[in-house]
Amino acid sequence: MKALPVGTDALLVEVASGEEAQALLADLLRRRAEGSLTVREIVPAARTVLLDGLSDPARLAAELTSRPVPPVPPRTAGTVEIPVRYDGPDLADVAAHWGVPEAEVARIHADAEFRVAFCGFAAGFGYLTGLPARYEAPRRSTPRTSVPAGSVALAGPYTGVYPRPSPGGWQLIGTTDVVLWDHTREPAALLSPGTRVRFVPVAPTGPAT
Repeated sequence: MKALPVGTDALLVEVASGEEAQALLADLLRRRAEGSLTVREIVPAARTVLLDGLSDPARLAAELTSRPVPPVPPRTAGTVEIPVRYDGPDLADVAAHWGVPEAEVARIHADAEFRVAFCGFAAGFGYLTGLPARYEAPRRSTPRTSVPAGSVALAGPYTGVYPRPSPGGWQLIGTTDVVLWDHTREPAALLSPGTRVRFVPVAPTGPAT
């Protein structure tokens, strides 16, 4: 673990893996909640955690780097369930990359328990980990100029749900009607770092008759 100073009152803590970043985040959030850590903002990323608004960054840096990252504690909060229709335009490509039938992509994905590693890219977008490494998916060679809101997508080790229409190069395997970001809701984001998520398969909606 490395702790790098950022300005006068912040630290950027680098760890070796996404799992360690999630574990460190959970520990820091726990300490802030119990009052043993005073910090204005904690911002996780793929393999870093930024702590902003520290009174003594050097002391905390020495403390963090002198001990191993604790394991991720079990969460007591419930799991967010996201209904998904596995009808994405890249489902066949993902199935071919994994070497399984298309229906098996849906089963594998829905059987996994995900955790939000960090958020970014767009308001409400969470980078979810949980699929075994053998099911990583490459980004598309040519990104789409517009991906519909509610698209469930894969890229590398991550699953994500597009909260609004935007360009994107992830592999689209499904769609959901769940609203990921609503500024009238408290909190506005459905997903936050550390949240557990499961995708629940639902039947595709057929054409009106």
